[in-house]
Amino acid sequence: MAGKGSRVGGYRSALHSRDLRRLLTGQIISNSGSWAYNVALAAFLYDRTHSAAWVAAGTLGRFVPSLLLSAYGGVVAERFERVALMTWVNVVATIVQAALAAVIVAGGPVGLALVLAAATSIVGLPYQPAVAAVIPQVVGEDDLAAANGASATIDNLVVVVGPALGAVLLIAAGPGAAVVVNAASFAVAALVVRTIRVRSKPSDVTAGGRAGALRQVADGFKAVLGSGAAALFVGFSVVASFVYGTDTVLFVAVSSSQLHTGTSGYGYLLAGLGVGGLAGATVLNRIAAKPRLAYWIVGAMGVYCLPTALLVVVHSPLVAFAIEAVRGAGTLVVDTLAITALQRSVPRDMVARVFGAFFALVIGAISLGALVAPLVLRAGLHPALLVFGLGVPLVCLLGLPALRRNDDAIAAGAAILAPRVATLERLDLFASATRAALERLAADAEELSVVAGTVVVAEGERADAFYVVERGLLDVSAVGEVGGAQRHLRDLGDGTYFGEIGLLAGGVRTATVRATSGCELLKIGGEELLAALTDLSASPSLLEGARSRMQLTHPSRAGLLKAPGTAPGAV
Repeated sequence: MAGKGSRVGGYRSALHSRDLRRLLTGQIISNSGSWAYNVALAAFLYDRTHSAAWVAAGTLGRFVPSLLLSAYGGVVAERFERVALMTWVNVVATIVQAALAAVIVAGGPVGLALVLAAATSIVGLPYQPAVAAVIPQVVGEDDLAAANGASATIDNLVVVVGPALGAVLLIAAGPGAAVVVNAASFAVAALVVRTIRVRSKPSDVTAGGRAGALRQVADGFKAVLGSGAAALFVGFSVVASFVYGTDTVLFVAVSSSQLHTGTSGYGYLLAGLGVGGLAGATVLNRIAAKPRLAYWIVGAMGVYCLPTALLVVVHSPLVAFAIEAVRGAGTLVVDTLAITALQRSVPRDMVARVFGAFFALVIGAISLGALVAPLVLRAGLHPALLVFGLGVPLVCLLGLPALRRNDDAIAAGAAILAPRVATLERLDLFASATRAALERLAADAEELSVVAGTVVVAEGERADAFYVVERGLLDVSAVGEVGGAQRHLRDLGDGTYFGEIGLLAGGVRTATVRATSGCELLKIGGEELLAALTDLSASPSLLEGARSRMQLTHPSRAGLLKAPGTAPGAV
């Protein structure tokens, strides 16, 4: 790192996280199997019924539950420990897919196959909100955009790989084999995901039993709408999802009437979007690190939409594929910036619920796009391509002033936080912290003024916060384990800190800190500090210093001091 705050997180840095590697490995295994299964299910339904209506019913059976229930999937992901939940989702999906494979191989009822397909979709609803909530736990602030980009890259990759795998399995062994492979992919993903070390703390989403299911879901939507800058990014991501919904209809018409490649051209164009997403991942981190994002977001929407208008004069499948690849890069940037902004802005105990609401908005926008496109196509293919290719970017330009105001507000907020950040970066505790991590801590901090004689923390009380001395003098004293009179241990002055020992030990205060003069303090919540130290990997020197101080008062408990995330009760 060249200097404080100069590092821009990249894929290599993000993938240093063992837990992120496990999370993404499980994702690529299960998602590849699922795309192969989608191909197999459509083939099975058509072979058994020779009816496109039954194929459509299979698609609706998987899609409608997601549309109606995905917001509640986020609630479920909040109520349970997320790694355990993801593991069990994979286990149950394995069982349901194995049952579906048995129905297909035995030539069972088509209706039962549709029920099992719908059940698979319902079981998997909490998975994506849980993934979105776990990613900020397993990487630091600077690597967050890269981690989200890697996840999105996998989604684009499996769009290309999964259907190809399904086609090969169909030719080699039939649809039953493809579903068996999907069941196996869920089983392997469960074994991989369960080895993730980080753990989450379940939330009481019922607000003490007072909030029903609709209120729990509504809280997620309210948090999205109230997320400030992130809400604007989400709006652009929803617009991009609407455009994708129109693509699902336009691709069929373009393939048939413009490229003359028949129905096979649909998959060809869809694969182009996936390849473009892979290419866009190479520039995503540099864009995410920009201090001002307004023009980048509007520009990315232009990259996603404007090439659609070019299809009016394109008749070559290869050129059309290249156009879709360019578009895929644009939508990756928009979606990843929105996801990263949400992860950074919403309360930690609301992340999964917020992403349940976010994915519901995305699915709703895709559905709306798929419904609107046929209506516009009545005017002809070329007018439809021009409407969606040129009209949507013009609408997005209307949001540019709001995005610029957003940039200004973020810059002003950073200026306000600058003195706090300067105070934090002088502490040895945060020697390895990046600017983004320090800004997050500074935003969480509370300025506290105390008069002489005030007891800031008392020996024996629960440890719930960390304090930085900006100005003033404080006395540290303790009775300790031996009892007797309280004895003076040391004085604290400007640029010092206290409170970390009780937090690292996951217990109570080991000393009393009293102001001997008027003091200005920064107070940081215990969970916020421990989350930051987990990201930074608390240094051995920090832990050794804390142990030596604890040895003076509570020697029998000094061994409890461990790196954040490993001590029971530390979070």
